[in-house]
Amino acid sequence: MSATQPAPKPGGTSRFGPDAAWRRSLWGDVLGEFAGTFILILLGVGSVAMAVAALPESGRGQFDTASWLIIAFGWGFGVTFGVYVAGGVTGAHLNPAVTLAFALKRGFAWAKVPWYMLAQLAGAFVAAFLLYELYGASIDSLERARDIVRGTPESVGTFSIFATFPAGYFGTWWGPFFDQVVGTAMLVFAIFALVDNANQPPKSNLAPVVVGFVVVAIGLSIGANAGYAINPARDLGPRLVTWIEGWKTIAVPGDYGNINSYMWIPIVGPFVGGAIGAFLYDFFIGDVLKSRGVPEDTSVEEEGTTEVEQGGRGATAAADAGYVARDRPGDTPPGRAP
Repeated sequence: MSATQPAPKPGGTSRFGPDAAWRRSLWGDVLGEFAGTFILILLGVGSVAMAVAALPESGRGQFDTASWLIIAFGWGFGVTFGVYVAGGVTGAHLNPAVTLAFALKRGFAWAKVPWYMLAQLAGAFVAAFLLYELYGASIDSLERARDIVRGTPESVGTFSIFATFPAGYFGTWWGPFFDQVVGTAMLVFAIFALVDNANQPPKSNLAPVVVGFVVVAIGLSIGANAGYAINPARDLGPRLVTWIEGWKTIAVPGDYGNINSYMWIPIVGPFVGGAIGAFLYDFFIGDVLKSRGVPEDTSVEEEGTTEVEQGGRGATAAADAGYVARDRPGDTPPGRAP
């Protein structure tokens, strides 16, 4: 090495070091979305497994309707921590419906959309598979105790630990489909409000916490109709795991007696709902703020705060069950209201 050559940075020569070029490329985004969605599903599906199988079969007691609180808050915490994990890398969409909404209305690069969605699906699948390994014994015990044969209609209860199904009072696909549209529209509408710097975004990097409470509120208000997937990756990834593990047509294509071939509904419904929520936010709120010339809040609360904490100086947030999309060097700047 000559005297004029700079010394290599630590780790810079390693293919997997922190200075590896691929980490600054789209592959870094893929890792971020995978990790964030993994956390979301690990905590969300894990809370369902606790309430439905592990707690009752462990001898720690029956929880009845209180189990729904465990599930609702488990999903809320899953969203919050998933966003905190991946927010600095990708903004933590963690949800294909959120990614689509930001591509439609906030200038998110369309070239990245399929890669984000694949990463989200992969993260959900791997997390669900890990959870099956963690809770498989308790699920088996529950099925034996209740004489449930996996893959039969009676196994919908254990299947629902991982994926969603429609309530028995629905007779056609329209009811649960409309439920998914409305629930996801609510989610994206709230996300757009929380990350709009011309509105009243949460300070001190609290947007992920508030989005988590949005998911809790959706679960407590409309969750019983169809399990409030409101996220195609959240349902499809774990559903594929249940298909592999023996739930057969209950998992794929999703035959439940009152509605058959159901699995497309928690995939298509959230995409439609997310797009509607994005357009409705701009129509009712975003464009009103724009027309009034409301300036974006770019104030810095304290030295050392992040871009998200500052209200997004140069950032657009997208929050989850996703959800804070921020500009980074080399990214296509997302469009947002001035």
